[in-house]
Parts: sequence; C-alpha cells; structure tokens
Amino acid sequence: MEGPGQQQQQQQQQQGTQANRASHSAVKQSSTFTMAVDLTAGTMAGVAQLMVGHPFDTIKVKLQSQSSAAGAAKFSGPLDAAKQTITREGFKGLYKGMSAPLATVALFNAVLFASRGQMEVLLAHKDGSPLVMRDQLLAAVGASCAVSLVATPTELMKCRLQAQGCSKTAVQRLLDAGLDVAKHTIYRGPRDVARQVLAHEGGPLGLFKGLGVTLGRESIGNMAMFGVYELVKQQVVELKGLPSKEQLSFSDLLLAGGLGGTAFWLGCYPLDVIKSKLQVDSYTHPKYRGILDCGRQVVAAEGLHGLFRGFAPALVRSFPANAVCFAVYEATKSLVNSVIS
Repeated sequence: MEGPGQQQQQQQQQQGTQANRASHSAVKQSSTFTMAVDLTAGTMAGVAQLMVGHPFDTIKVKLQSQSSAAGAAKFSGPLDAAKQTITREGFKGLYKGMSAPLATVALFNAVLFASRGQMEVLLAHKDGSPLVMRDQLLAAVGASCAVSLVATPTELMKCRLQAQGCSKTAVQRLLDAGLDVAKHTIYRGPRDVARQVLAHEGGPLGLFKGLGVTLGRESIGNMAMFGVYELVKQQVVELKGLPSKEQLSFSDLLLAGGLGGTAFWLGCYPLDVIKSKLQVDSYTHPKYRGILDCGRQVVAAEGLHGLFRGFAPALVRSFPANAVCFAVYEATKSLVNSVIS
C-alpha cells in the first residue's frame, strides 16, 4: 500500500507534468501566432519594397550582365542604362521581370521574416532577457537558409528577363547584328523562362542554378542588414530615452531599415554580381565553371571594379526600398497584434 507521502509525491509529479504540458502548449501556440503575424507583415513589407526598388534592380542587373569585352558594353553607366531602357521600352521597361518576383515576393519576405522570428523564438533566453547581437546574427543565418530556396528560382527568371530586356527589342538586336534568331533563346515572360529551363537545362534543378552563391549572399547580407537594423534601433532608443523599441516612430523605423538595407549590399555585393552572371550564363556552352572561376574571370577582365558593376543603383535602391520594407513590416505587425489583442 502507498503511504500519504507517496500519494502526495505522485500528485505533485502529475501536477508538474500537467504544468509542463500546458507550458509547452502555450509556447507552441505563441510560436504559431508569431509566425502568422510575421507572415502577414512580411507579405505587406515585400510588396512595398518591390514597388519602390524594382526599377533600380532592373538597372543593376542590366549593368551586371552586359559583356565585359572591349566595345561590347551597351551602357556607359546607371543613368545611361535607365535612359536607354526608357527610350526603347518606356517606363514599363524599368519594371521588366517584376511579375516573377511580384508573384513570389510575398512568399520571399514572409519566409524571411517568419523564419527569422522562429529563430528568435528558438534562441530566446530562459530568463526573458533580450537577444544579444550574436543571437540576431544566428537568426539571420537561419532565415537566409530558408529564403535562399525561394530566392534562387525567382531571381533566375528575373535576371534573365532583365538582362534580355523587351523580347521584340532583343530579336531586333540579334537581326541588326546579323545573327540567327533561331539559335538564340528569347524569353516571352517568366513562365516561358521556367518552361525553357525545365525543358532544356536539367529539369527542376535548373531553376536552382546559383543556389550556393545565393545562400552565401543572403547569409552575409542578412547578418549585416539585421545586425545594423537592430543596432540603429537600440541607439535611437537610448538617444531618445525611450522605454523600449516598441515606442520607436515610423520615421525611426525608416532610418533603421534604410541603413540596414544599405549594410546588406555593402557586405555582399560581389557575390550578387557573380550570382547574376552565373544565372544568365549559357547552359550548353557555359562561360564559367563555378563561383570562384566566375570571380576570377571578372577580376582578370575588368579588375576588382568588375565585382562592383551596378553597385551605384543597388546602393541608391537599398535605402528607400528597405526603409519602406522594415517600416511597413513593423507597422503591420503592430497593427495585427493590436487588433487581435
């Protein structure tokens, strides 16, 4: 027979088990709620970012992907690229290839912010103290692994359309050069890019051409971006004497997001140049054997400057696009939380 002491001990164990289950359930519900909010806010942020930043991105890719051979460059610089694009294709040419990222930008930013949010939950301190910079950097790397799987096929389609320009203009350019149009690939849109890659470039794996360099770019860039973003927010809180980051104004978030976005490109731009070149490279007659070979050939042909081709429009784009992205993300997150609570 069990004595009173044993019965009391069993009751305490049962209560402890029930408490642990309740705690685990609460954490799980909290994590699910956090992910849902991050997905919603990330979606809105991505759309805002794309509308502001895509024209700059188009110019960047055109400059990155043009030939480095003497006399073969079509554009003398960012302004010339923008002028020629508008002259030949109208203002809509600056938004060439936007349908591909627009279709997935919600997913891209939702995955980025939601996976970062889940990493923050996993890295949360038991004593409730705020995450330190090391935690933020680890969360950024984890989010980069997830978002690279979305970014690679999306950017492959986008880069090929941006590098080509208007399909009619591309055909005319080939004819003017006396080349056989039938022997060159002309894309009619993002779906056509995907269709041709799947049919002629190794099936589904062809859409993930450049995955390794994309992961490298995202990891380095996001560590810089989120690190600077959190650092600037903390500095503003201290300068204004605010009780917490939740009291930051919309303009404060614009500043932090803009500086964070600028830090992204300062940290990883050469990898983005290599990524663009690899993704538009020929499948049947590739010019580059991989990341290192591509970097070596660019430096050999153009010097280190070649790894920063298109840097100006990317840097100009980064501040307004990411300022809007982060500010809209935080505003949407705050709104959703206030409505639900």
